[in-house]
Amino acid sequence: MTRTIVASAVPVTLLGGAQTAAPEVEIALSRAPRLVAIDGGADTALGLDLRPEAVIGDMDSISDAARRAFADRLHRIEEQDTTDFDKALRSVAAPLVLAVGVTGGRFDHELAVMAVLAAHPDRPCIVLGAETIVCLCPARITLDPGAGAPVSLFPLAPCRVASSGLRWPTEGLDFAPDGRIGTSNAATGPVTLAPDAAKMLLILPRAALDALIAGLATARGWG
Repeated sequence: MTRTIVASAVPVTLLGGAQTAAPEVEIALSRAPRLVAIDGGADTALGLDLRPEAVIGDMDSISDAARRAFADRLHRIEEQDTTDFDKALRSVAAPLVLAVGVTGGRFDHELAVMAVLAAHPDRPCIVLGAETIVCLCPARITLDPGAGAPVSLFPLAPCRVASSGLRWPTEGLDFAPDGRIGTSNAATGPVTLAPDAAKMLLILPRAALDALIAGLATARGWG
């Protein structure tokens, strides 16, 4: 059962427990000013002298110091079949979520994050990585990452995607995780994407963050 813990009219930053430098968090907060920590992300917030509005998770990673500091805003969700990122994302109602510190260096964590994006297509979310950003592609989006910018598409299930503005058009192609994928494409100008299912990841360079935020603001979503 999903319960909204934080409802916001402005974008929200989700801060996970993976190692994250202060500038990374500042980038997110400058665009998504309300802060929610995910379990051990409370320790990252504490170390950066930040005070999240809520701490969400099963609380198996948070330190005693962070528990004491944020005792009045801990929201424990005891589920063993969902990740803390899943718990937090579905508990935040906002026009956009920027997630930082949720991947780290573990492939299993990164794959789990991608699965959560697909599980909640009604929750627009951009995950910030060290060099790239990723979101679940909405039903239709137009954005301008700049001519020549890398644009990668990765299907989490069989799907198709209509497009314009890509060096290699995708119209009529069948994509699948064990078949054709769409990585290492590039923009020739403004890009429009329209997948036929909520199963396509859109991956862009970090420099395209503002372009993606602008595109999502006017995109047709899946909700």
